[in-house]
Amino acid sequence: MEKVMDNGKTPRVIISGGGTGGHIFPAVSIANAIKELRPDAEILFVGAEGRMEMQRVPDAGYRIIGLPIAGFDRKHLWKNFAVLVKIARSQWKARSIIKEFKPDIAVGVGGFASGPTLKTASMMGIPTLLQEQNSYAGVTNKLLAKKAAKICVAYEGMEKFFPADKIIMTGNPVRQNLLAHQYSKAEALQAFGFTDTKKTILILGGSLGARTINQTLMGAIETIKANPDIQFIWQTGKIYIDEIRQQLQGKEIPNLFVTDFIKEMDKAYVAADLVISRAGAGSISEFCLLEKPVILVPSPNVAEDHQTKNALALANKDAAIYVKDAEAQEKLMPVALETVKDDTKLASLQKNIAKLALPDSANIIAKEVLKLIGK
Repeated sequence: MEKVMDNGKTPRVIISGGGTGGHIFPAVSIANAIKELRPDAEILFVGAEGRMEMQRVPDAGYRIIGLPIAGFDRKHLWKNFAVLVKIARSQWKARSIIKEFKPDIAVGVGGFASGPTLKTASMMGIPTLLQEQNSYAGVTNKLLAKKAAKICVAYEGMEKFFPADKIIMTGNPVRQNLLAHQYSKAEALQAFGFTDTKKTILILGGSLGARTINQTLMGAIETIKANPDIQFIWQTGKIYIDEIRQQLQGKEIPNLFVTDFIKEMDKAYVAADLVISRAGAGSISEFCLLEKPVILVPSPNVAEDHQTKNALALANKDAAIYVKDAEAQEKLMPVALETVKDDTKLASLQKNIAKLALPDSANIIAKEVLKLIGK
């Protein structure tokens, strides 16, 4: 990666957002790409107190400050008075962070904290750049877009949400270590106690877990045992692991590996012939770049049902299989077993999803950030 021209001024960048791994991994990738282009850059993250970015960002070597922000409760509107108070407090705190840090630019990656941080930055005359990961723009980004200098997107047709002259098609940044691996399939499978003579299905519920996917797997334990020629790597998410371990106690299932969180995701991806996953934008970008056949089960519990729209964007191009959350218990396992045994179908999914990959996203976004500072 080439270095960017140094005008003698240290770039100071705030990156704000989080809430899930899908927001945090791209944010850290952008920070890493900025540091590679400008090693002298000062980067400060602004997240939401109590959310996973408060641990994951320091783990990646960056400083983070939390805002007392929370999302709106769409089901119980009377509870939102407390949320409005938190938003006001977050804007005050964001103002003092910006006054103290003096950023040249604020970058929003989505998630609770990006709203007050970027709104306050705009009001204080600091240029902002948005990264919209989904095929359907969230409310926060639609509001912030009016003042943003640039909006980096991962899907076509985003002019229906944002001013066309501000949009740059960059794709979503992914975890860099996923692309740098040097493992053979046999080595990757060994990490899970498996052999490379059998087909392997990787089940991902996101960093926190996916209730429907987990319940479907629990209900299919006898089916898993009845298919010893298929291996299953199951990431349950930390919320569900204790309950699942309890239910599996005393059951000998040699073709099933269960864990709450997979640290070596690069190995898990190399090991997998087929992936079952929610349809978060960050995960989809990883599947595209790694050319992984995937069954997408969109979460119905997200704003504007954006995961369904993400899934359909792929399914309509025969680049993924789409199973509705409401139909997962009935359809997911039969579809997965049928697909993993069909080499022609796997090859077709792999070829079509590879066409949608947008490599080098983090570097392209980092260059835009530095370009805006240069202006």
